Amino acid sequence: MHIQSHIMSGWCAANCFPLTARERFLAMLAATLPDLDGVTYVLGAEAYWATHHVYGHNLLYGVVLAGLLTCFSTHRWQCFLLFTGLIHLHFLMDLLGSGEGWTIPYFLPFHQREFTWSFGWEFDSVQNKLTGLLLLLWCVWIAVYRKRTPLEYLMPKLDAQLVEAAQKLRPRRTRDKE
Repeated sequence: MHIQSHIMSGWCAANCFPLTARERFLAMLAATLPDLDGVTYVLGAEAYWATHHVYGHNLLYGVVLAGLLTCFSTHRWQCFLLFTGLIHLHFLMDLLGSGEGWTIPYFLPFHQREFTWSFGWEFDSVQNKLTGLLLLLWCVWIAVYRKRTPLEYLMPKLDAQLVEAAQKLRPRRTRDKE
């Protein structure tokens, strides 16, 4: 699945809970950092194909990552559960939308069994693009009605400008009530 979809899935899911801006940012990291094993691409395509979906796509990595991110959270238990769920959502999205041949070695390093999904779709498929579009529309809805964007923690001034622009998308009668 596309990295943008992972990022948006984390932020959108975090907006379903009463969390801080930092915790929503950490949720984006939780939803995205399993792909950290993709940095092996700098060593060449062969290294990438041999390691991506391996080191960052297993239960041990997921629990450690969720625990580390939780250390920076205020709502610790809630965030740990959310981060763990988002990491698993990442695994599921990758099984569905990474194309043929990708597996998830979920129990690595304790067990070598790899999970695969035979009816997943190609990386550049309509389904992946539609997923990305739906997540983007959800982000826009949040910007319009919750008045924040995924940039709220890192770039608050730009976030405020985008929220102001997004307010023009609200129905006129809703804007007039405020």
